[in-house]
Amino acid sequence: MLNHPPPHTLQWLSLCTLLSACCWNKVACSPGEGREIWQQPKPDPIEAQSFLHDTFPSGFLWGSGTSAFQTEGAWDQEGKGASIWDHFTHSSVIGDLATEAPGVASDGYAHWEEDVKALELLGVRSYSFSLSWPRLFPDGNARSQPNRAAVEHYSHLIERLLEKKIEPIVTLHHWDLPQALQERYGGWKNDTLVGLFEEYAAFCFHTFGGRVRYWLTMHNPYLVAVQGYGTGLHAPGETGGPSASLIVAHNLIRAHAKAWHTYNTHFRPTQRGKVSIVLGSHWIEPQSGQATAANVELCQESMEAVLGWFSNPIFGDGDYPVSFRYKHGALLPTFTPEEKLWVQKTADFFALSFGPYNLRLGRTLIQYGQTVSPDLRRMLSWIKLEYGDPSVLVAEGGWFSEAGVGREDTVSIYLMKSFINQVLQAIKLDGVQVFGYVAWSLVDGFEWNYGYTVRRGLFYIDFSQSNPTRTPKTSALYYRRVVADNGFLKGETSSEVKGCFPCDFHWGISDSTLQVHFSPFSPQFTDPHLYSWNVTGDGSLRPVPGVKLPIRPAQCTDYLAIRGHLRLFASTGATHYRFALNWSLILPHGDLSEVNSEALRYYRCVLTELKKLNLEAVVILYYPTHRAPNLGLPFPIHASGGWLNHSTVEAFQEYAALCYEQLGSWVGYWITINEPNRLVDVYSDGKEKHQAAHNLLLAHAKAWRLYEKGQYREQRGMVSLALHADWAEPANPFLDSHTAAAQRFLLFELGRFLDPLLGTRYEEKHSEGGYPQEMKAYLEERVRVMGLPESPLPSFTDTEKKELRGALNFIALNHFTTRLVSPYPHAQAGSQQKKQPPDHDCLTLSDPTWPSSSLGQALVPWGLRSILNWVSHRYGGALPIIVTASGVDDQAPLEDKLRQHYLRSYLQEALKAQQLDGVNLQGFYMWKLQDQHVPQFGLFTSTHHQSKAKASVAVYREIITHSGFPEDDTALTCRFSELHERCSVCAWMLKNKTMLVFGGCLLITAVMMAALILSVIVAKRNQARGEGRRTDRMHRRRRRGKRVPVFSCPPVVKCKR
Repeated sequence: MLNHPPPHTLQWLSLCTLLSACCWNKVACSPGEGREIWQQPKPDPIEAQSFLHDTFPSGFLWGSGTSAFQTEGAWDQEGKGASIWDHFTHSSVIGDLATEAPGVASDGYAHWEEDVKALELLGVRSYSFSLSWPRLFPDGNARSQPNRAAVEHYSHLIERLLEKKIEPIVTLHHWDLPQALQERYGGWKNDTLVGLFEEYAAFCFHTFGGRVRYWLTMHNPYLVAVQGYGTGLHAPGETGGPSASLIVAHNLIRAHAKAWHTYNTHFRPTQRGKVSIVLGSHWIEPQSGQATAANVELCQESMEAVLGWFSNPIFGDGDYPVSFRYKHGALLPTFTPEEKLWVQKTADFFALSFGPYNLRLGRTLIQYGQTVSPDLRRMLSWIKLEYGDPSVLVAEGGWFSEAGVGREDTVSIYLMKSFINQVLQAIKLDGVQVFGYVAWSLVDGFEWNYGYTVRRGLFYIDFSQSNPTRTPKTSALYYRRVVADNGFLKGETSSEVKGCFPCDFHWGISDSTLQVHFSPFSPQFTDPHLYSWNVTGDGSLRPVPGVKLPIRPAQCTDYLAIRGHLRLFASTGATHYRFALNWSLILPHGDLSEVNSEALRYYRCVLTELKKLNLEAVVILYYPTHRAPNLGLPFPIHASGGWLNHSTVEAFQEYAALCYEQLGSWVGYWITINEPNRLVDVYSDGKEKHQAAHNLLLAHAKAWRLYEKGQYREQRGMVSLALHADWAEPANPFLDSHTAAAQRFLLFELGRFLDPLLGTRYEEKHSEGGYPQEMKAYLEERVRVMGLPESPLPSFTDTEKKELRGALNFIALNHFTTRLVSPYPHAQAGSQQKKQPPDHDCLTLSDPTWPSSSLGQALVPWGLRSILNWVSHRYGGALPIIVTASGVDDQAPLEDKLRQHYLRSYLQEALKAQQLDGVNLQGFYMWKLQDQHVPQFGLFTSTHHQSKAKASVAVYREIITHSGFPEDDTALTCRFSELHERCSVCAWMLKNKTMLVFGGCLLITAVMMAALILSVIVAKRNQARGEGRRTDRMHRRRRRGKRVPVFSCPPVVKCKR
């Protein structure tokens, strides 16, 4: 994010000093437990990167600081003597700084009252500043008469601070040793300075101590020893090598201890103050994050070689670390047993400097794959473990910004935010006793060997002015807010809501271009041979000569790849599957002269199988590859100019018509073009970008009109185009120019495509339509300023405007992250612009406190809600919005905790947008179904890893099952709740299923017995009837078989009587 000025080349001494930590050996180590910090189990990626919204303990000592040499100026006024830095910067020793000598600097000696007002504006409770030893004693000898003007100056400053209820934190020596002592004794190489420093400290304690509760004897002695007397990069510019540095460090430690004992014996009983020494350090992580025993030892020794060099004698056992003694051997001065006891515990709290000087030095010297990291939290935890949980003051926290940044120091805001939140996490999560934080520095000053080329102040100083004023930078405004809030308050976006999405909500998964497998999995559809097996006893198949069998054409069910792929999809519980067709595969020549019917057949099989599973398809016609050679276009079309040629618009219309006709019966949602706003980024020329976007819009509109006039009546589908829609947040919340840049960025990203199609809610009735008015006005002004002949933005004809307006059935957005946006930094007058800025003149950044993936994608859930609201407010809520792709890469093979967090948090924000903000959101699609090779965006592992479901699949399925985040987790899904309404006794039946089963068995048994009895009765009755019928038949046969004689009766004769 920040391009730091290149560090000066360091000499071999500092290299040896720090690399002493990197030469691992098996000697015993210091008794501290600091190495445990690297051995602790790694937290999950979200916990490790989470920003902590909480407040600091009550009474936390917020402050800011300066040093005398860097800010006071007046280097030769009112009796001040020269310091080694005065001599160093005014001499030929360091010629490149001679023209930047800090004679005036920020003139803090004359403008100290303005400095106090600056502190009041910040609202801080402390001010850390240093006394100038050569100002108080020009010859360095505290036995002589002090400079009365200097005494009065510092007394007035302390009194004013106390009046304003600002605690003074006073440093006795911040590198500006009196030049007289350097010339007379050789500076800190001579142990005479130990006694002289003790006398100087005693004077300061006596003169100012009644009003000062916090004393710091010296600031970052490591850099004095290494860069001042070893490499010569700092004053006094000596290059004495390792031996000189070791001697200087030894004397500095003894001088500090002597001053502490003086205060402890003579002043503490009455003044009741506290005394410490500011120690600076880098922080280091092991090679590739692997905490092996060897790597941990390397890291521990690295810390001992810088911080431990000074802290171990003072906070540890009174001696140098064992690894340090082993490395330097006879070169290292020794402490006598009495001195060890005398040096040990000569600090009332641990004062830490964690800034760019130590970190830069560490970064240039690390080897063995180790990494220097600005991780202040782990640095503080190491101090706690190594030195028995001392109270800690972060006595210097901050970073550089370039001199040209001026007052708009946006990057400094985020570095400050990161450092302070790391301190908060160390307090709240790790139990480190940090009682104060000093933001460095209060005002811009002379930055040592960097001169005025970099700035560190919260307040801007124009060094060209003879009477410099203190102007707050944006980092000062941010720090004031943090101090006022005593930390980082929880925002509204952090709270969770309960509720459900509608039953017709799209729960989807998105993929890119679907891979086509022309041949079915089994060879039975392509191989006509008949085989014999194991004829020779070796288990092989051998074709039978001369025998060929007919093969049958493959059916959709024979494409096992389709069934397996859709089976994975269906197992997630999702309802909608978004995938893309391959334009160049379907129409290799870009027109209907050759149509790949097999490819269309394969896509048709996918769609029919989806229908069988009662799943919906969302089909993309054109999925750009965003890279050479053809950008996903058929080669002939790309060769003829691609999207810079209007003929591609007509070719796309022809292709869309074919797809609608061949596949439309199974497709409910069409996306004409995926992310045209990303596709235009491949064009380097601004005019080409605009022309390509213009033609992409026209191509979409023609495809939409074609469907509306043709297939819509029968197929009733919906057509849109999908835009990449990351949220743009103003990088600097205190600057209107950043707010305007973020809005401009969104207009160029989204407005240029949506405005011509939808217009806006604020558009006047007489508006001509087309591109956003703000965008057109900005480009016209830009053209005027740059002296160009015309705007690069094409214009639509009236016919095209009518064709475009309304050509959208829903708004499809692909959202992944949030970007910080600032105005593009233009070259200053007289310098040449290195890179042509984009037409929107915006630069994107990222907040280092946002959790991020291995590919650098920031996880910012509230950004989804913001972009949904922006689109809804600009274009109204009539059209539904569907998030057609959203996801994050996660390198975990199966336990993808980062993606699980992403799913829950992003869908939470989607629910807030719908329920709290009234956004017409109708779908959310996860990107994507399956990894191709290594673990990345997929919900399932690649086919090479058996297509296993990752843990996020269960999370997504659970959310889908409950249609969101209901109050009652046992709530039924939309599908089951509809079933429940139709069957009111289902719950009772489920509750009494045992009795129902038993009763059912009895009923079935009774029915079967009744049926059996009935069948027996019927059988017997049928048998009886059968026998009766046989008897009757026999009687009839007998009667027919015997001829019974017929006797004729004689006529009756009547007798006469």
